[in-house]
Amino acid sequence: MMMHRNAIKSAVFCLIAALSIFNCGEAFATSRIKDIADFEGVRDNQLIGYGLVVGLNGTGDNIKSVDFTKESLISMLDKIGINARDGQLKAKNVAAVMVTANLPAFARQGSRIDVMVSALGDAKNLQGGTLLATPMQGADGEIYAVAQGQIAVGAVSARGTNASVVKGVPTAGRIASGAIVENEIPFDLDSLKTIRIALRNPDFTTSRRVADAINAMLGTTAAQALDPATISLDIPKKYQGKIVDLMTRVEQLQVQPDQLARVVIDESSGIVVIGKDVKINRLAIAQGNLTIKITDIPFVSQPLPFSNGTTVSGVTTAININEGIDAKLTVVNIGVNLQELVDGLNALGVTPRDLISILQAIKASGALQAEIEVI
Repeated sequence: MMMHRNAIKSAVFCLIAALSIFNCGEAFATSRIKDIADFEGVRDNQLIGYGLVVGLNGTGDNIKSVDFTKESLISMLDKIGINARDGQLKAKNVAAVMVTANLPAFARQGSRIDVMVSALGDAKNLQGGTLLATPMQGADGEIYAVAQGQIAVGAVSARGTNASVVKGVPTAGRIASGAIVENEIPFDLDSLKTIRIALRNPDFTTSRRVADAINAMLGTTAAQALDPATISLDIPKKYQGKIVDLMTRVEQLQVQPDQLARVVIDESSGIVVIGKDVKINRLAIAQGNLTIKITDIPFVSQPLPFSNGTTVSGVTTAININEGIDAKLTVVNIGVNLQELVDGLNALGVTPRDLISILQAIKASGALQAEIEVI
């Protein structure tokens, strides 16, 4: 009786462990809504500006050939009361640059953002340069930030008399917290009556699952999937004026995203990415090529001692033909998954380049139940 009870306990323990493993697998398959979607209105805005970088060690623009750098330098000196229009400027420590940045959503006056600086003229290196105060404007032409500071360049450039070496891109750099926000983009979040949620990877199934998860959390039918990319959420009465509380709860909901069966091929690099839902029908695959190898073997013929012969040199050609005798024919069963497909192709000893051709041939035969995307 005691052994029977122990056996029952062991069986129950194994069942609980199996269920735990199954539940863990499901948990790993889900994602938070905040990781797969964006909320309408909560986004970055791109800024751009034109400025001058000074303090370069002779690696700036050639003022004689770059007119806009010369005019910008003269204009900047005029603003501080220095007249340089009648002089011959020969400075090599100045470079004209474009400054770009992303203004985060709800950025407030006085907050700082990172900026990227890129040479516009023929400057060789921005290392050690300082960006002068540069207004940065948005797509509407309004100025939202001003950038200035020391440029950090993550590249190495060295030059000698007859040789030079460059690692990275020395004509582009970054200024951490290099811009100060001067104007805010007005957006009243609490005044919204409806929130639109945009999926980053549009899909009918995922869109419906997001709407169902939100409705289950709220206990209402406030969320509705409008299309594969958009979910509309009407603000419930108890959350009106408390949009942040609602969005906090919504973005933490767990949803299992669905995806298309897709094979992505990068022919330039030979990279193949196969989705987990890729299926193929039953078919046979053979991989083998006719290889002809031609080798030229040079030889030298010496005459016998004390003879009147001459030394003769020549080339012997050896030809080796491989007709792919060792090539294998592999049968792939119907509905195989990703792992079985890869194992079957690896059994043939195919290379990534051969794999690309095989997948395209399978798709052409109609046996591949997936979309092939070539990038």
